[in-house]
Amino acid sequence: MAAERRGTPALGVMTEAFVDAAEAMAGALGDAAYGFAVISHPVSSATDEGLRARAEATLEQLRSQLKSSNGGGA
Repeated sequence: MAAERRGTPALGVMTEAFVDAAEAMAGALGDAAYGFAVISHPVSSATDEGLRARAEATLEQLRSQLKSSNGGGA
């Protein structure tokens, strides 16, 4: 959020286990509507292949967030 306030587009990625905490933190930082991509949990025990699959699955979420934060173009 700090990068975005300085004009640099940024994206958040959160695992399912931490969505509530991420939403609370966004609210505490003044942007309760802050969006982020959500991936399955846990990450630490995922294989390289599993991490790659999760990353690919979040791409559309992240593209959508970039487009909306840039007024529709990305």
